[in-house]
Amino acid sequence: MQAAVALPVDRQTRSRSAVNRANAQHSTGPRTPAGKHRSSLNALQHGLTSRSAVLPSEDLAAYQRHIQQFHDEYQPATPTETQLVHELANTAWRLNRIPLLEADLLARAANPPTEKASPTGQEMAFDIVDAHRALATLGLHGQRLSRQFQKTLTQLRDIQAERCERQKCDLQDAAALLELHKHKGIPWEPADHGFVFSKHEVERFAERMMRLNESRHIEHVRFYARP
Repeated sequence: MQAAVALPVDRQTRSRSAVNRANAQHSTGPRTPAGKHRSSLNALQHGLTSRSAVLPSEDLAAYQRHIQQFHDEYQPATPTETQLVHELANTAWRLNRIPLLEADLLARAANPPTEKASPTGQEMAFDIVDAHRALATLGLHGQRLSRQFQKTLTQLRDIQAERCERQKCDLQDAAALLELHKHKGIPWEPADHGFVFSKHEVERFAERMMRLNESRHIEHVRFYARP
């Protein structure tokens, strides 16, 4: 058997490059109009991962109403809450687009387009197989967006719950100081003690707490005290 002759390094490199170029000729992607059309479906222009949530083809006024509805529901009080509400609304907007895209895909599969794909006169092929592939892609995006929606919602609720609890504790402290100053006949302003509430807000809270205490006393006497 004749021993193999070792090639110089530069000749080996050139040989590998030639082989790679030859192999590339067999995997250049779809060449026919039908194949190119199917390939375009794999990169469906759905806008579900785009930087902007609203597409040029969508109703901007409807999008703005959608955003406002989320702001009205969650009433963000800080920049962080506002950011989370905006992310939540954008994710919901993208999620709501998916059923429309799915319906359009199925309609196109049932009624394939007749437009000419190229000057050769060859028609674009689109069938139920193409639709299933595109639907699978939309399904993956839907799962991702659903997880993102739930994660953002959880973050928002946790932050708002913490803020509300902190606000309640601060109001209780302010109301206690208000009643103390009333008892001593000394003027009192919330800002003098570092509170951001108005005096009217503190007075309303104090009155509400006193009425709740009275109602709990009456509830105990009426329903739980022994005869």
